[in-house]
Amino acid sequence: MTSELIVDFEKRYPGGATIAATLRQPADRFSLTVLFGPSGCGKTTVLRALAGLERPERGTITFAGETWLDSESNVNRSPQSRDVGFLFQDYALFPHRTVAANVGFGLRTMSGEDRSRRVTELLTSFELAGLEHRYPHELSGGQRQRTALARALARRPRLLLLDEPLSALDAGLREQLRGRLRRQLAEFGVPTVVVTHDRVEAIALADQVVVMQQGRVLQAGSVEQIFSHPRDLATARIVGVETVVPGEIIAVRDGLAEVRVGGATLTAVAPDVAVRSVYVCLKGEDVVVQRAATAGSSVRNQLPAVVRALSPEGPLVRVALDCGFELTALVTRPACEELQLQPGDRVTALFKAPAIHLIPKE
Repeated sequence: MTSELIVDFEKRYPGGATIAATLRQPADRFSLTVLFGPSGCGKTTVLRALAGLERPERGTITFAGETWLDSESNVNRSPQSRDVGFLFQDYALFPHRTVAANVGFGLRTMSGEDRSRRVTELLTSFELAGLEHRYPHELSGGQRQRTALARALARRPRLLLLDEPLSALDAGLREQLRGRLRRQLAEFGVPTVVVTHDRVEAIALADQVVVMQQGRVLQAGSVEQIFSHPRDLATARIVGVETVVPGEIIAVRDGLAEVRVGGATLTAVAPDVAVRSVYVCLKGEDVVVQRAATAGSSVRNQLPAVVRALSPEGPLVRVALDCGFELTALVTRPACEELQLQPGDRVTALFKAPAIHLIPKE
């Protein structure tokens, strides 16, 4: 018997829309799979099908060898019998119940003493002690999120499902809670599936990322595989690779490829297959901006560039460069200030050969 969550189903909607989902993850320990993609791509439908709130027309869902869905055998276990915890995007707290009553809502079959003990444990774990008599409207956004998460975990579910768990919070609070959320979930040891369209959130939380577009899975893998080595052009764009430009391999020597891009020639790690036309993918954080080239450097790609635009983004600045092709660099605010960058400045863009990911054109 396999201790995995195994999903392979199709959910069809009137009008022709079809959501096709496939994924696998361990079911006997903590692991976190992120369903990632733009709004409307089918992520929440997958989550609801796992919870038993949507019934796919075709396929199977099994958890630790237990069949939750099998369309051929007409098996579709109820949400209650699947024993999952679900955190809705808007948290769905009961406004007329206190924090303690919300957290303990799913524990009504327990004795009063056991229920009280469990609620106290959760209030302590989620730093809600002292707030047990408050109502949701009296809580901050972070406190409401923690209350909803404590309620989802109260019954010790076999699987936890989180739909955009941080989207209702302001940007500053989201940044504070990303790391805490991952640590809290790991402490409880429950396998978890999270829906998000936030790139930073996906990178901070995930063991595995499943990228979706228009109702289908494009690629599944580790954070490194997805964000540094997207399999195709669509995935590269969805995961936010800053520079994606067409190129042509003109030579391959000793595992390195010379690639012509616009008016520049780059050195990259050669792809595994013999191909000429490629897409050149480069993340903004892998591009260093300097005032001049560095003599004797091991960095193979040092391109003269002109700064076209500067766009502050929180602690970073997005620098649009013209190197004979459009290139984006992400630099820290202090680095930008130290370089005194201004549009029109002539600089050097540096990036290593392994930082370039080449996707063969179809």
